[in-house]
Amino acid sequence: MPGRQRGSDGEHELQDRYNTEDRAGRFYDDQVLDRLNPTMIEFIARMDMAFIATSDKHGECDASFRAGLPGFLHVIDERTIAYPEYRGNGVMASLGNILENPHVGILLIDFVRDLIGLHINGSARIIDDENLRRSVSDLPESHKGRAAERWVVVDIDEAYIHCRKHIPHLVPAAREQRDWGTDNVRAKGGDYFGAKAQSREATDPTTPALVPR
Repeated sequence: MPGRQRGSDGEHELQDRYNTEDRAGRFYDDQVLDRLNPTMIEFIARMDMAFIATSDKHGECDASFRAGLPGFLHVIDERTIAYPEYRGNGVMASLGNILENPHVGILLIDFVRDLIGLHINGSARIIDDENLRRSVSDLPESHKGRAAERWVVVDIDEAYIHCRKHIPHLVPAAREQRDWGTDNVRAKGGDYFGAKAQSREATDPTTPALVPR
């Protein structure tokens, strides 16, 4: 982008070390934009999932997954996007990171049709649903059991392609009815990885110790 270095200091140090400056320079020049172009906007409108990267003020990272109906990640304009936050487990790991450190990375991947991805990096802020709807009239409507409590609004710094070379081709399958906003343990996946059971074993003095084999 004009007036600023594209890519991090670390990127440029490694490009120099491994002699990839020319290739990297061509990528920056040809593919990295500071806004969304019409093709990117169309791509976002048909995506139904996204991967979100955040970190706290110490640089401790978290990666999360968001999904919804196509277009749930809403393009406000070519420099601004927003995605909804629904009622979850109450931890608010991503939002907590954003509160400390506004930098976010979003990765959208089309696994089905074009096998291509889009990176969006920018600076995020948290806005309550009611407040955002006052200024953005075309936000997606809430659905029963799936009402946005707040939105993450991202001011875009970079938007660029993720190449298709290693993106797997997936075939969509019919999904069972999901109960959005439920507290039903089974519907949410239960203790799939056994973490709760393991935690109880660790705190129960009557549980026999596991002997390594």
